[in-house]
Amino acid sequence: MPVRKAVIPAAGLGTRFLPATKSLPKEMIPVVDKPGIQYAVEECVRAGIRQILVVTARGKSSMEDHFDRSPDLEARLEESGKDAMAKEVRAIAELADVHYVRQKEPAGFGDAVLMGKTFCGNDPFAVVVPDEIVPQPMGDEVDLTAAMVEAFDRTGHSVVAVVEVPDEAIPGYGIVAPDPSAAEERPLVPIVEMVEKPSLEDAPSNLAARGRYVLTPELFPAIERTGEGVGGEIQLTDAIRILIKEQGAHAYVHEGPILDVGKKLDYLRATIELALRRDDLSDAFKTWLVGRAEELD
Repeated sequence: MPVRKAVIPAAGLGTRFLPATKSLPKEMIPVVDKPGIQYAVEECVRAGIRQILVVTARGKSSMEDHFDRSPDLEARLEESGKDAMAKEVRAIAELADVHYVRQKEPAGFGDAVLMGKTFCGNDPFAVVVPDEIVPQPMGDEVDLTAAMVEAFDRTGHSVVAVVEVPDEAIPGYGIVAPDPSAAEERPLVPIVEMVEKPSLEDAPSNLAARGRYVLTPELFPAIERTGEGVGGEIQLTDAIRILIKEQGAHAYVHEGPILDVGKKLDYLRATIELALRRDDLSDAFKTWLVGRAEELD
């Protein structure tokens, strides 16, 4: 069955970005001129996914407003002769069929994904974490979610996006153990094990899961079979371990850009990278950036 649905977990408190997130959902913080959640929805659409469930929480209704029509704003822009801008604003509401459900309390990543059980039913689905932006591809870059959907279509197995990380970063991620006999099959390799936030000594590899998954519907009962994991929360990794044993799963080793906007320094880096990719901004911004760097030398 083709992948036509996605779950976007967006219920986190965003404490790293306080005080901004006291009244603004972290997923609505603009990266250049679009909120992070819009990049996630656009990536889904590029992969052929238009049925999207956003898992939200109390105080995050601005995400619903963002993907809704805004007739007053559109009319005001048109009256001002800003037709292109009005068209752009209207297009946001037409990107996809976006639904919403609230996670009542923060019980972990796995619990947030479990909120999509009724929405997804017996269909395979993608999970796209909006804290990590995969920009629209340039040159020979891979459009990650689209590539993972294609891999799922070929194998029928769940797919986890992974990247190589330095040793000091390993304890912050879910780490997969790829089948050593299939190393030459990259970017898609079978997984034999997955461990959530291991110590460097216990890590089975340096391949870390990075916020993109394509999963079979059996993931939901697998989550329900798991208890509290690392940090006292329901971890998605623990449920994926069940799928690995009972169905098999693959890791997609991604070598292109994944821009983390969940931490302040990474957010600044992501903003610069996305600005440099914009035809309307890159030249002027690059000139300023080079000049500023020279001033700091």
